[in-house]
Amino acid sequence: MSNTIYIEYNFSVTPLQPGSDILIAELGEVGFESFVENEEGVLAYIQQDDWNENILETVEILENELFKVNFTLKEIEQENWNATWEKNFEAIQVADQCVVRAPFHEKPNVQYDIVIEPKMSFGTGHHETTHMMLQFILENDFEGKSVLDMGSGTGVLAILAAMKNADHIDAIDIDNWCYLNAKENVERNNCGHISVYEGDSSLLGTQKYDTVLANINRNILLADIPVYAENLKENGTLFLSGFYEEDIPLISETCLKSGLKFEKNLQKNNWVAVKYVF
Repeated sequence: MSNTIYIEYNFSVTPLQPGSDILIAELGEVGFESFVENEEGVLAYIQQDDWNENILETVEILENELFKVNFTLKEIEQENWNATWEKNFEAIQVADQCVVRAPFHEKPNVQYDIVIEPKMSFGTGHHETTHMMLQFILENDFEGKSVLDMGSGTGVLAILAAMKNADHIDAIDIDNWCYLNAKENVERNNCGHISVYEGDSSLLGTQKYDTVLANINRNILLADIPVYAENLKENGTLFLSGFYEEDIPLISETCLKSGLKFEKNLQKNNWVAVKYVF
């Protein structure tokens, strides 16, 4: 694979919350794919091939008088990404059962110890959406279940499902770097029964799953919910995240049209994760 060039934006945001959350959501809509939150704001990354000088024109928070957002930008080569993460990445704990950490962190005394080398992939557990999806996995039974992780990023959700004794797991991401990174992380965590694929929901065919996990963004979810429903077994479960509390009615309406009923949601800041049942 050629050495991809990324553009790094260093945003300072005041007030930090909910400013950083809003900024990340809006940047995700225009093609930014990875984020590191810090005490000043957000580092955001987009591939140079997807970037143009007008990329921020539709990012509304930049014109919102309630927030002050400043930024600088620079090029960063993919090979320097690990150094960026080592500087910014702290281990995170979900409930008292699960820790997501990098290889350079000390091994914790928890039931589920997930080791992630994030590189350019989303899904370390730091963002609210990933954290809540991990929480949902901890709360629910995955014993012997077949699982699909759509938009798998680092593979962290698939890995926790495997640690909770899911039987067959497919992890799919459209980004080549995420695909390669998830394969590395699956191997690192000795989860040999996770199959990792590069692509989107068009790969699914007629495969049926007990559980579908999709932590992506609102617009992709709205387009793909009917596909997820087609690939769920009877009495299957769909866990969704990547959107705000105010988006729940629209997401739920789309799910209902596909025969899925709202059961429960989690909330962290203004982000939500929602459980639907077939």
